[in-house]
Amino acid sequence: MDLVIRNARVIDGSGAASYRADVALREGRIQEIRREGDGPRPSAHRTLDADGLALAPGFIDMHAHSDLALLRDPDHSAKAAQGVTLEVLGQDGLSYAPVDDHTLAKVRQAITGWNGDGSDIDFDWRTVGEYLDRLDRGFDGQGIAVNAAYLIPQGTVRMHAMGWEDRDPTESELDGMRRLVAEGLQQGAVGMSSGLTYTPGMYAKDGELTELCRVVASFNGYCCPHHRSYGSGALQAYQEMVDLTREAGCALHLAHATMNFGVNKGKAPDLLALLDRALDQGADITLDTYPYTPGCTTLVAMLPSWAGEGGPQAVLARLADDATAERIRHELEDIGSDGCHGVPIEWDTIEISGVSDPGLASCVGKTIAESARMRGEAPWTTARRLLINDRLGSTILQHVGHEENVRLIMKHRAHTAGSDGILQGYKPHPRAYGTFPQYLGKYVRELGELSLEECVAHMTSRPAARLRLPDRGLVSEGYRADLVLFDPETVSAGSSFEAPRTLPHGIPHVLIDGRFVIQDGKRTQVLAGKSVRRTP
Repeated sequence: MDLVIRNARVIDGSGAASYRADVALREGRIQEIRREGDGPRPSAHRTLDADGLALAPGFIDMHAHSDLALLRDPDHSAKAAQGVTLEVLGQDGLSYAPVDDHTLAKVRQAITGWNGDGSDIDFDWRTVGEYLDRLDRGFDGQGIAVNAAYLIPQGTVRMHAMGWEDRDPTESELDGMRRLVAEGLQQGAVGMSSGLTYTPGMYAKDGELTELCRVVASFNGYCCPHHRSYGSGALQAYQEMVDLTREAGCALHLAHATMNFGVNKGKAPDLLALLDRALDQGADITLDTYPYTPGCTTLVAMLPSWAGEGGPQAVLARLADDATAERIRHELEDIGSDGCHGVPIEWDTIEISGVSDPGLASCVGKTIAESARMRGEAPWTTARRLLINDRLGSTILQHVGHEENVRLIMKHRAHTAGSDGILQGYKPHPRAYGTFPQYLGKYVRELGELSLEECVAHMTSRPAARLRLPDRGLVSEGYRADLVLFDPETVSAGSSFEAPRTLPHGIPHVLIDGRFVIQDGKRTQVLAGKSVRRTP
């Protein structure tokens, strides 16, 4: 054996009771599990005494925004130190493949707030397969920090096929979208994402989405929508996705499945009842959440969808025009834009978390309302100026969640964990660095909302099953040695809203392919991550 982990409390990911055992690894896989008292103990070149530690499968982040971070940061401790061994990229309908040159330029500008402008990246790919190959090469051909799977982004596909226009596709354009989705799945994508409060993906009507989901279903993939509303129309938006994917025969995974804004306080039971009815009728549904109440997105995402038609340059032109900007303000403040989930915007809930222009850093950490008061002006004037001066690159924390909803949803039978971690900005959401230890420390040990075994299952075997990965998500013989060792008594998120880039506590060891990427609490130089492609 290459390594034996001795005296571990094995939490195998299935949800079953933990047990003490020695776990032997060889050539990147779990070779032998010898329970305490079951005969001779395995021997190896190296041993690790794990007495007092829990041994679990590596955690799977079902909603990640590390599409460029994995290529620019070989350390990537934001995820590796949490015990994350696999991230699912390509989220919310916007990412960097499949593209042509024109589409790539627009995508880069549109999601600068999520991933930076990419000026430090060699975009030497255009197809999904080429992007996955680029992840495999990683740094100097050595790989990347953690493994990564990819969802085909429906908004990018639509942009590629028909531009940034708010209209129905022609039959030829729809065929082009079908082809791009099919090619991406053939090349290894695990499904398709959509961002139905982000342009241009939100311009797609249900019939168009259903046709693309039929393609996804034919490859045994899944649809992962950021659906049309998390606010005033949240329940209807969830129902829309359930109905649409059932008609297409496609598996459904609901991204960051929250119930936010004042209109949804205490309404998590309504969402879960809706999902339970569908599950009991045979629907294939899972969901992910992060264990925090604020959301995180870009400031430009709050604008009404009509303001986004034509892409980022068209948005900036509309903001520069006084009459059009007043129309945008009216819809934001008085009506409730579709970008803000149909709820009139409350500027005291919109905190700037990051800017692309360092000269605007004084805005970070303040709400739009606070900055406006300091300037003696209306909040929309402040927001409009920031959007223009930062070229739409500002990110926000949106303080509109409800703790009782968060706690109830995380206990559902279809729940998995996803950080939705945006790593850009001066003051990112602490979920990017803290989601998984936050579940284990706060919601398991401190609050008792989940048992340790159940919580680990939410982070491991359940997401592996959704991704249809036959050899990940369990501590089981023959499975890949993607593992995390943590102390159940001390594990906790170090990150906070005040210090969001602080690494977690109580996770001393993380292995990918049997190699230490975190050892004794420190990041090694190992780059063991690769692309994880759809299993036929």
